[in-house]
Amino acid sequence: MVTPQTRLIAGVSVPDSPLITEAIEYVQKLSENYLFNHVMRSWLFAAKIGHIKAIDYDHEVVAVGTILHDIGLTADVSGSNRFEVNGANAALSFIKERGFSDRRAQLIWDLVALNSTPSIALHKEAEVAVGTMGIGLDNGGFGFESIPPADIAEILNAFPRLEMKRRFSETCRHLVVSRPETSYDNFLRDFANECLLLGAPFLIRFLMSANDPKRTTSQPRQKVMEENRIQTTPGVLGSLLFRWYGPR
Repeated sequence: MVTPQTRLIAGVSVPDSPLITEAIEYVQKLSENYLFNHVMRSWLFAAKIGHIKAIDYDHEVVAVGTILHDIGLTADVSGSNRFEVNGANAALSFIKERGFSDRRAQLIWDLVALNSTPSIALHKEAEVAVGTMGIGLDNGGFGFESIPPADIAEILNAFPRLEMKRRFSETCRHLVVSRPETSYDNFLRDFANECLLLGAPFLIRFLMSANDPKRTTSQPRQKVMEENRIQTTPGVLGSLLFRWYGPR
């Protein structure tokens, strides 16, 4: 495996290759600013986690897969499948002419397709797991205590959240309304419940209000868990996330 050159982004040492640059430009063209900043933060958090945990993985695969992981949420990527699979197929089309081996391409497909299913992704290859960890940290603050606060602040300053929680919720609700057939077997189901006035299930409340990378450790995860426990049954992803990460 050829090790790409590196560069610093927001104080994080990351690989620098033509493909990564093309992926960044491609996603920036497709995505709203809040979503572009999210995938960039996710990549940088993944790189930090991989370094801190001394995980051996293909850095270019994690970079490209993490940067592309939410293209299924953009207007230019469509399909009859859940958005993660539509995004994974689009990511595969993007890289198939760029010299990636079948094995590396499959890892990127898996990372994109499974990024919102940590109960599976975290048990797969290192590349899929590391990318999912970075995404999970930015989405819900999972594992934020493993990264020094100053490093998190530098990443957030470089790529602000831009009301991500509200904007991401709006994007998910739009998908539920426009493509309801793709929203029954993933976390979009929770947003569908909300749209039907059944009340936001636990996952939405937890991710959208309680657990932010900027949140300090003065609000322990156990307290957040108790404060956000509600009467409705948690969505499938909410249950799986808590089963994996736990109140720690």
